[in-house]
Amino acid sequence: MKNIFKSALVATSLVMSLMACAEPSASPVKDKIESTLGLQVSSVADSPVPGLVQVMTDRGMFYASKDGTYFLQARIFNLDEEMRNETEEALGAIRLEGLQQFQDSAVVFKAEDEKYVVNVFTDITCGYCRKFHREIANYNDRGITVRYLAFPRAGLNSKPYNDMVSVWCAEDPLEAMTAAKADEEIASASCKNSVAQQYQFGQRVGVTGTPNIILPDGTLIPGYQPADQLEQALKQVM
Repeated sequence: MKNIFKSALVATSLVMSLMACAEPSASPVKDKIESTLGLQVSSVADSPVPGLVQVMTDRGMFYASKDGTYFLQARIFNLDEEMRNETEEALGAIRLEGLQQFQDSAVVFKAEDEKYVVNVFTDITCGYCRKFHREIANYNDRGITVRYLAFPRAGLNSKPYNDMVSVWCAEDPLEAMTAAKADEEIASASCKNSVAQQYQFGQRVGVTGTPNIILPDGTLIPGYQPADQLEQALKQVM
């Protein structure tokens, strides 16, 4: 099966379409979803299916009928294009666009001979996140730079969230991340940070647990990946 993502130009076009102001006819859809379901709608755009619009919310992507009567949680596949996952393609473009806001606020373990860059949603209390981090040297040795984004699974009013703020605000965030994932106590710290925004962004683009890895083409891989498997996945998309 061909790669589900098109060229960067097509991805950019998708993002522009999704982020553009909704047409007047889409406003009732936004209003109805927000008032009925309590979701925050950031954009309403055309979908690949006639009669449906694509709705981006604070809890992910959904579809709705143009009159707002029907609301769907679904994946759209294009049978004429080798079962291309249209939903994942659109989300991939949104992920890449959204990552730009965290360009300078990730905790980065940089490969000396960098070949690839991945963004990894992580939680310092997650067992598989800790396993991933114990092998961070293996990823770096394969030329994989790891950019950690925060996804405290217990939510924003939790101890893991506060501890992750302390990691991001530590004098040495890399050292603090390693200590926290080794279950060591870290000094409490506070500063201007984007931990909450990273968590909320993850929820919007399909992250439901940790670790979740975003590849350079916007693909989201859920769960732990050994270094060799992650390298193979990167070779396929680069």
